[in-house]
Amino acid sequence: MSFIETGISGLKVFEPNVFGDERGYFFESYNENVFREVGVDVRWVQDNQAFSGKGVLRGLHYQVAPYTQAKLVRVLQGEVLDVVVDNRSGSITYGKWFSVILSAENKRQLFVPKGFAHGYIVLSEVAEFFYKCDNFYSKAHEGGILPNCPNLKIDWQYDLTKAVIADRDQNFPSFGMHRK
Repeated sequence: MSFIETGISGLKVFEPNVFGDERGYFFESYNENVFREVGVDVRWVQDNQAFSGKGVLRGLHYQVAPYTQAKLVRVLQGEVLDVVVDNRSGSITYGKWFSVILSAENKRQLFVPKGFAHGYIVLSEVAEFFYKCDNFYSKAHEGGILPNCPNLKIDWQYDLTKAVIADRDQNFPSFGMHRK
């Protein structure tokens, strides 16, 4: 497995070694020892999966203490643009965003440390999205940032006027006005 640094502390892209032959393919999507060697030492407690159509934007979501969550995200079917925003007060990259294409084809995964807002938009006709969390979801501790926040200027690589965005997500505050 190779690990790509993103320029934001703790945020890493993982590219698994894929072994293919006439039968199909095999790859190890997670190995605690390998991840621990690169500084990702977490105990996963919850798996989540979502299915969405083209243009669906989910996010930017996060959880506040004591329910902050680290995530390991990947796509099982289709393709998404995955976006994270550093929401860690005191971080030298506070307010910076990072994006990466995750797809069933490239099999990349993104490790999202605690303290980041996370979201994605579906670029293919459909996508099945899967992620591990190191803490349980708590509705009382959820927060969000407006996906098209003018303070962040995220390039979603999609016309957001045509995106399908939940009312809740469209009503999140801009970065800087949000709950930390």
